[in-house]
Amino acid sequence: MSTFSESSSWLPALLAQLREQIRYRHYSLRTEQAYEHWVRAFARFHGEARHPRSFGRDEIEGFLSWLASERQVSPNTHKQALSALLFLYQQVLGQELPWLSELGRPKRQVRLPVVLTHDEVSRLLRALETDEQRLFGRLLYGSGMRLMEGLRLRVKDIDFTRRTIIVREGKGAKDRVVMLPAALERPLQVQLAKARQLWQADRDAGLAGVYLPNALARKYSRAAESWAWAWVFPQAVRSVDPRTGEQRRHHLFEQGFQRALKRAVQAAGISKPATPHTLRHSFATHLLQAGTDIRTVQELLGHSDVSTTMVYTHVLRFASGAVRSPLDDLLGEFDGPLNVREPVPCYPVFQTTPSYAAAAISAS
Repeated sequence: MSTFSESSSWLPALLAQLREQIRYRHYSLRTEQAYEHWVRAFARFHGEARHPRSFGRDEIEGFLSWLASERQVSPNTHKQALSALLFLYQQVLGQELPWLSELGRPKRQVRLPVVLTHDEVSRLLRALETDEQRLFGRLLYGSGMRLMEGLRLRVKDIDFTRRTIIVREGKGAKDRVVMLPAALERPLQVQLAKARQLWQADRDAGLAGVYLPNALARKYSRAAESWAWAWVFPQAVRSVDPRTGEQRRHHLFEQGFQRALKRAVQAAGISKPATPHTLRHSFATHLLQAGTDIRTVQELLGHSDVSTTMVYTHVLRFASGAVRSPLDDLLGEFDGPLNVREPVPCYPVFQTTPSYAAAAISAS
């Protein structure tokens, strides 16, 4: 691995071109930061003597092999690095290299989701340290939203009359509607009252409004400062926009809730590796366990394909004695009768079409 001085190389200009192309395609800030990281790492690996434009298949495969063998990155991280290099050569450098798209991608790891029981969810939510954290955790579990979907929730997207929440630009840039749990109506109204105080303080201080996507701030010049677009869960302190340099109010940072949940998992005595996304998994599993139609769960989660949702039926299928082990019969035969209860299915029997059944088989 080579080293170089970034200040005296071609790298700053290349990164500027990379950012320009990413923003032209309206990619997220997270994607921009990830791609910039991997292009920087790629440049450092080969040193400053040569520009990436002169690299060939050996140099690119050498970097990817180093990530897999020396750095031992996960398959998802490996694919992200490859995607960044594909973007660099095809969109920034304008090089159409047929072999570049044919580079081997790591096989996707299929893992079952971590699911908490009702009791574990209750203990976990109670173990969160502040009222705001407990409310946010209950919202994730009660609606099935992803972490960033909940953090980016705006005032205008909560409909107390219809008891619905509109998730804007979820995964895949898709909107969807989820339920607003009745138990959270009053706590959310209290949270909105606190958020409005911060919003009013920002207006009195003459600060820039909240971030608006896709140039909406130019189209609706006062929208960023309006209460309707304010965050439901704003950060207590102001921050600086990394793209514009303006001081404004951001929503809660994801790392803050992730760390709080990790502490709550330990305090609640839960041995499972629970994360904020575990609340979403538990939401889906508990709905199916209660008899909710799988198509409804699919829409609530925002899955494009029902086969993605079917993974939760796999979690339920063998739980709570739904299938009896032959060991129970064996022990009963040699050691006398055991007081083993009859297995009671913990998941509903779905009236699925043949396509659903095929999806379930393919997902197993």
